[in-house]
Amino acid sequence: MLTYPDIDPVLVALGPLQVHWYGLMYLIAFASAWWLGRLRAARPGSGWKPEAVDDMLFWGALGVVLGGRVGYVLFYDFSRFLDDPLILLAVWQGGMSFHGGFLGVLVAMWFFARRQKMGFFQMMDFVAPLVPIGLGAGRMGNFINGELWGAPSDLPWAMRVPCREFVELCTYKLQLPPGTEFTPPLHPNQLYEAALEGVALFLLLWLFSARPRPVMAVSALFLLGYGLFRFAIEFVRIPDAHLGYLAFDWVTMGQILSLPMIIGGIILFALAYRKKGAV
Repeated sequence: MLTYPDIDPVLVALGPLQVHWYGLMYLIAFASAWWLGRLRAARPGSGWKPEAVDDMLFWGALGVVLGGRVGYVLFYDFSRFLDDPLILLAVWQGGMSFHGGFLGVLVAMWFFARRQKMGFFQMMDFVAPLVPIGLGAGRMGNFINGELWGAPSDLPWAMRVPCREFVELCTYKLQLPPGTEFTPPLHPNQLYEAALEGVALFLLLWLFSARPRPVMAVSALFLLGYGLFRFAIEFVRIPDAHLGYLAFDWVTMGQILSLPMIIGGIILFALAYRKKGAV
């Protein structure tokens, strides 16, 4: 049995200026996407210029931040949004959604593809392998912040979490009695997601895209891979307290939002390889 380490979410404090670990994870995400994009652009026949990668990153970052915030509010806090639409601007309260950020990136890349006179899926096939490292970094940020814990578990790597530091987790999500010092051992769900959505998905996409593929195939693998990983991990994730399980005492919002990705990935694979002999 492990105990969650006491990690200060503030990495560096210089007077009133504070640099948070979570902010550093965003920096790692964007920096890794830029570096990997430059590597892909340097491949023979990529059709990309290095400066185009710089512009793509700007549009992508805009889509991640705006889409992630709007998606969180609409998907996970909609009732509160109806009462107070200005919570969209309350970014200091936290709350970002991968699925919202994903939709934001799709919109941003659609605009950028038009500017570059490039097909949308040609663009997305280039972008998809650049994303998972940032996803993994974001999940490590969730772990440092003590967010998104999994359900109770008796596995040897499950972690007890101090209730004095994470009152919402103990009081609302786990509904533990007042005065409880530690949670029961919990799945470190954030680390599972970092390993699967970050490392494993990156390796799949990077190796798969190393050879010429039909248009849409790389995008299809991203949708299918992320959707399956996220859907599976949600089985051991504690749902948001104000949402709970949406059906059958096990279906979560994350699973509902991931299901279209799985279906979309299957459809795109079928379309990409519809012609015999496609490589």
